[in-house]
Amino acid sequence: ALRLEDLRIPPAYVKTFQGPPHGIQVERDKLNKYGRGLLGCTIKPKLGLSAKNYGRAVYECLRGGLDFTKDDENVNSQPFMRWRDRFLFTAEAIYKSQAETGEVKGHYLNATAGTCEEMMERGQFAKDLGVPIIMHDYITGGFTANTSLAHFCRASGLLLHIHRAMHAVIDRQRNHGIHFRVLAKILRMSGGDHLHSGTVVG
Repeated sequence: ALRLEDLRIPPAYVKTFQGPPHGIQVERDKLNKYGRGLLGCTIKPKLGLSAKNYGRAVYECLRGGLDFTKDDENVNSQPFMRWRDRFLFTAEAIYKSQAETGEVKGHYLNATAGTCEEMMERGQFAKDLGVPIIMHDYITGGFTANTSLAHFCRASGLLLHIHRAMHAVIDRQRNHGIHFRVLAKILRMSGGDHLHSGTVVG
């Protein structure tokens, strides 16, 4: 068996990539929050809520004091909650909680889709709603799709959160596959403002 543990990338090659669309300072500027960590959560149950009930859960979390909430990796566009409806109810929750708390809030809307064109459509819809950040399942979508979405986010002023969904198929086994540090380095070049890296145990 063979496992790729690490990768050294020539600086000249790294410079051919744009990398993260914005970065942590831009996120802090957008949220107007400095000098502390940002506190957020993933909405649970991850599947089964209607878009309206999902939006209600987002509102309750943000109104309760969180800086942001996020979609989980498999919240996409299922029959019980289509993506456009989720985006609308989530944006409503963000604006309502902002009006009541006087703080800037955010939600990571999962824009992962079957084609790059559909991801851009979702990203544009999020931008039109005034949402500051979208999310992509980069292993599910692929590195080329992720790079395209990162370029779109850079041009559109959107932040890009990356979820590592499906990583365990590649990096969990100790005697074959690719170490997560390699996936993270490639992602850094592909583009993403921050990465869902998981817990210290998994």
